[in-house]
Amino acid sequence: MKVYYKGTYTYKIWKIFAEQAVDFITTLGEIFGYIIAFFKGLKNFNTRPREIIEQCSRFGISSLPITLSIVGMTSIIVSMQVAGEMVKQGGGNFVGMLMAILTVREEGAIMAGFAIISMIGSSLASEIATLKVTEQIDAIQVLKVNPIEYLFTPRVIAGTIMMPLVVIIASVVGIAGGAVAANLTSELSYKAYFDSVWFGLSMHDINVCLLKAISFGFAITVISCSCGMGAKDGAKGVGIATTKAVVWSFVSIVMIDLLFAAAFFY
Repeated sequence: MKVYYKGTYTYKIWKIFAEQAVDFITTLGEIFGYIIAFFKGLKNFNTRPREIIEQCSRFGISSLPITLSIVGMTSIIVSMQVAGEMVKQGGGNFVGMLMAILTVREEGAIMAGFAIISMIGSSLASEIATLKVTEQIDAIQVLKVNPIEYLFTPRVIAGTIMMPLVVIIASVVGIAGGAVAANLTSELSYKAYFDSVWFGLSMHDINVCLLKAISFGFAITVISCSCGMGAKDGAKGVGIATTKAVVWSFVSIVMIDLLFAAAFFY
């Protein structure tokens, strides 16, 4: 009877869910463990500033073209859909306000986060995973170098610092892209668009956006590096670690965004 039950689809589905649940709890525990180790390492702070600057360049400058492209095109698409209808209904003076609120509160940070995960997060995970499976991290430990301070700290600090700057630039480009699309599709003047930007946008929105960006940068780098450190089983493990880092990062920033929306805008 037991052998028959193990051959059923019910058992196989239950086994898959059980394995996923165990993997979820294990990964979550590892991430929190690395977060604690990261903050403990900040007491000594043996990381060289040059390494942080190199990671800042990688995190911010290298990812900026794709980030601006995604945010700018998204804003253009939304503005093309909204501006024409609002002008028809007599709400042309509120198009800029709508696009500014949408971009600053949600679109700028979320789309920039997605771009960073796709380009930088996956790169961080695969890089550290390769070091792990080739036993280079073990060699670092043999040399009495703390891998958390050597690998984690510069990347996490760079991500936390650079993400707000990337989001600010992306938001400006998004609002400007919305202005161009609104002018082309509904002939709304640039003056009317930008005059309405500050109607509904406040410093509260900007402050929340920056705080959210800091949280996104920290979460993306910590998760990517943690998943990379947990890699095993050679090249296959590198692929699994990279995929896990991307998926967990996407889920984390959506959950963080939900918490911010509930805390500051509900």
